[in-house]
Amino acid sequence: MFRDYRIKRNLTQEQLAEIIGISPRQIQRIENNQSEPSLETLKKLIKILAISDKDIVFYMKN
Repeated sequence: MFRDYRIKRNLTQEQLAEIIGISPRQIQRIENNQSEPSLETLKKLIKILAISDKDIVFYMKN
């Protein structure tokens, strides 16, 4: 889900990582479901990527 939103915003993993303040590797892990974002990181992802409430609820249930 995060990857799709990032691509829609025309951001690279490196750009998104810099904006959020985490490593590009961590973005990669989150996008590949190898790591869960912290609550702080999740809030930043939602805001920066303009993720809909519906998609967040779906993400949280899975």
